[in-house]
Parts: sequence; structure tokens; C-alpha cells
Amino acid sequence: MCSSSSNYSCESASQTLAWINAIVDFIKPFSFLTNAHVVNFFKDRLWEAIDEEWMDCLREEAVENLLQIPCGVVQDHWPASLKEFIVTLRSLALPRQQADLQAVLPGMSMTSLNSVLSMGMNSKKKHEVEVLSAVVNSVANSIGAHAIIDVGAGQGYLAQVLSFHYQHSVIAIDACSHHGRVTNARAEQIKKHYAAQMRKSVAGNRSLNVPKTVTCNVMSIDMLKALADTSLHKDNASLLQSSCNADCETSLVLAGLHACGDLSVTMLKTFMECEEVKAVVSVGCCYNLLSEEGFNHVGSQCGFPMSCGVKAAGLSLGKSSRDLACQSAERWSCLENDAGLHNFELHTFRAAFQMVLSLYYPEVVITSPSIGRQGKALRRQQRRGIPDSANPKESTCSTLPQLACNMKESGSHLRTTKIEEDDSFEMEFETTAIGNGHSSSKATQCEGTPHISKYPLFKKYCLSGLCRLGLEPPKDTDLHGIWKKVQPFAELIGPYWTLRAAFGPLLETLLLLDRLLFLQEQGSSIEVVMLPIFDPALSPRNVAIIAKKLTQI
Repeated sequence: MCSSSSNYSCESASQTLAWINAIVDFIKPFSFLTNAHVVNFFKDRLWEAIDEEWMDCLREEAVENLLQIPCGVVQDHWPASLKEFIVTLRSLALPRQQADLQAVLPGMSMTSLNSVLSMGMNSKKKHEVEVLSAVVNSVANSIGAHAIIDVGAGQGYLAQVLSFHYQHSVIAIDACSHHGRVTNARAEQIKKHYAAQMRKSVAGNRSLNVPKTVTCNVMSIDMLKALADTSLHKDNASLLQSSCNADCETSLVLAGLHACGDLSVTMLKTFMECEEVKAVVSVGCCYNLLSEEGFNHVGSQCGFPMSCGVKAAGLSLGKSSRDLACQSAERWSCLENDAGLHNFELHTFRAAFQMVLSLYYPEVVITSPSIGRQGKALRRQQRRGIPDSANPKESTCSTLPQLACNMKESGSHLRTTKIEEDDSFEMEFETTAIGNGHSSSKATQCEGTPHISKYPLFKKYCLSGLCRLGLEPPKDTDLHGIWKKVQPFAELIGPYWTLRAAFGPLLETLLLLDRLLFLQEQGSSIEVVMLPIFDPALSPRNVAIIAKKLTQI
């Protein structure tokens, strides 16, 4: 079953496969766009592959209209072929509006988390944990689960709500030992609160469920199966003794809130292969980290494709397309115009910088250099007031915010928004919210000057990027000449990027339908539903796959 208001359905394996084939047929002619590396925009003249009429139209379009393209919004004056392309693309993507969960999971009740359980959570995490914990609780109760395994538990937010609020036995698995320590420390604080509450009530003698933490990097199905078995039979008898006896069949639920890459796939496969696991609730993310058959993985156990149907279609995505599947149309549509412009400018600088690398450092380009992550650390230092001179090795590298201008008007504050990671270049842009609530891009406005030359910013960007790569700029480097060469085409970056970003929801739909079809191919013994459970504006990766075994496999 699939929650969908589109022209397609995934109620059955045949319907899901038909939807998948429609997506495959649509995206294959546009592989030049989905597989493109935007850092090569100028070097490879990528805009020339797009319909010239489309680009001529969109290069004159207002920024706010460009930012709506990934959501499928078209303008009346656009070419008919462009409108048809965008509308068709959007119609093939899974609708992301939050589903009516009570209609799908009868008896499910959701309550707002108290201040103790929600401490440390931002609004996004609180929303996700409130909703997913209610869903997992409903599923666990429906199968009479003896324990829930939280896979990729992080700091234990989901596990602790399931334990303390819903009173389930929970095992929280995470690869990071620090996360395990944080989970345990946080659980102790919550336990004290609940113990004090119980002493004041008639439930004073009732024992509290506290999640058990396991630190392990789950690398395979066998490993997760072993952990599931260990949680039942090694030294966790006290967890299950109250609800499980020798005459009943053991049942576990696997749950994962944004389990990265192959981990979500491993959960689904473990659900099929492990007899004790009777249900799974999986919300995936980080499709760029998926292993893919024929690319970064050899063998049968790969993250994509999972289903026989997609394997038979013979479609290869590649890392660039899987990166693109992480794009959020909702996040793009919420951007203010200045923020969108600044984002496009950073893409322009990065693509022009690639021209510098290709011309003067061709041996470096082969290594797919990253220049973004080091800048994040410097930005954090800057916000904490640590001068660059505190680190002599990095003192000559300008931070990316410094490339624009340093706005210090009173009453303003800095807001950072992460947009995407593309071609190993993780981008953040900053906007300054001034007292009247309007946002102005620091790359386009400085000290009240709305129009400034972009070349000085580009030059500083290049020097910063070379510094991060440990490279000395050659004396004969003609940065001005490169900028002069690319500048006439800089306005095409926005149209190109938004057209490409429009494929993000469609590629994510394909990856999710592949997982759904994998379960549907197992036959009538599996009941599976795929639906958006979170508000997409708060949590773009909002689709959950919920499956239960109806009979023993």
C-alpha cells in the first residue's frame, strides 16, 4: 500500500513496478542532467545541453519563480514544452504532504512530548520523534512486540520516548560510542524525573524501562541479525521476562529514524531474513551513501537496486544522481530571494574555481577536491570569537563569509542554512536578518551598496580554496581572465540548477519505490505501507516504510 494522490499507485507490486517503469522512461533521456557535476558548469559548458528556448526564457525569470521549479510550479508565459516537462516530472514524484496517520494506523495516538523527554531537541527533531514514536508504538502493540531495536539511534531520542513514555523494552544501536554515552547519561536524567513522579503516584512500585545501548557499526545483515539475537538471548532476559515466556513466539520491531545510506536497506533485508523480527518501521536518508550495483559495490548485497523489478529495468543512477535525490523541493521553495541568489553565486564561484583548477592544477581535479568542510570549522571559530590567527596554519585562509562583507549592524543576527553537498563541495550560505525582518544576501549587498563587482569576491574565494587545498597560486594565474570568460554565462547557473534540482524528489521516489517493491515481491505474507509521516517543511526526508509479517516466512 502507498499513500499517494498522484496519477500512479503502489497498492500492489504490479502497480509499483508500472510507476517505476514510468519514472525510468522519463529520466533516461535526461541522464546528462541528473549525472552532471555542476562544478563543471563552465568547463564543460553544461547549459548547452538544455533546450535553448528554455534557457533563454529562464535566464530572464525572477528568482522566486526559479526557486519554485522543484515544486512543480510553472508560469503561463513559459514555453509549452518546458511547462509540460516540469508538470510531468512533478506528477511522477511521490506526494509529500503528511498523511492522515490515524486513518492508516487505527488506534494510533500521538501526544506532545514533555519538556524532560524533549530536552536537547530542536523543533525538527521533536516533531520527528513525536510522530515516529507514536507510529512505532502502534506497530509494536499490533504485533505484541517484546522489544524494539532502534537502529542508528544517535543520542537516543526515539529510544527514550519509546521506553519512558510508551513503556517498551528498547535496545538502542549506534556506531558512535560517544552517542551511547550521551544516551545513557540522558536516560539517567529522564529516569530520575519519572522515578520522582512515580513515587508521588500509585505506580510507585512499577519498574521503569530504560533503553539498553549497544555500540556497533552495523555493516551487514548477519551483524544486525546477531545483534537482534543477542538482545534476546544473551544478558537481556530481564528486558523481556515480563512479556515473553517459553510458550510464546518472540517478536521484535526494527525502527530507524533517518538511518543513513545502506543501513535502512540492511534493516529491510534483516526484517525478511530474521525470524524474530516481525515488523520494521524505516525512514531513510543519505541516498548519496548508498552502495550501488556496478559502481562502488560488487556482489548481491547492495543498497540499490533492491527489487528484482528495478534490476530488470537495467537502470544505473551513479553517485551524482543519488546526491540529487537528497534535494528537498520544500526547502528550496521556502528560500528568500536573497538567499537563493547567494546560493546561485556560490555555485558560480565554485564552477569558476573549477576552471582555475583545471587550467593550473589538472592533477588535483582528478582527486575530486573538497574545499567546503574546512570552511565550516573556521566559520564556527568566527562565531565563537576565535581569531584566525589562533591557528597559524589557517590564518591565511579567508572564511567564506569573509569573502562577501562583514555586516555588523546592531540588531542583526546571522542565520546559516545548509543547502546541499554536490561533487564533494558542501555549501552553506549566510543571510543577515535585519531588524525589519527582511533578509539580504551578504554576497549582493554590503554596507548599503546593492551592486558590487563580483570579481573581488571570486578572487578571494579562489585564494581561500587554494589555501584549503594546500596549493600556492602560480604567479601567472589569470583569475581576472577566467572570471571575464565565465561572467556572461553566470546568470544561467540559477536556471540550470533549479531544473536539475527538480529531479531530486523524483529520484528519491524511485529509490523508495525500489524498497517498497522489494518487500511486495516477497508475497502476501508481508503487509507493507509507504507514506509520508512528517511535515515536509520541517523534515524533508519524511517517507516511512512500515511492514509487518502476517504469517511465518
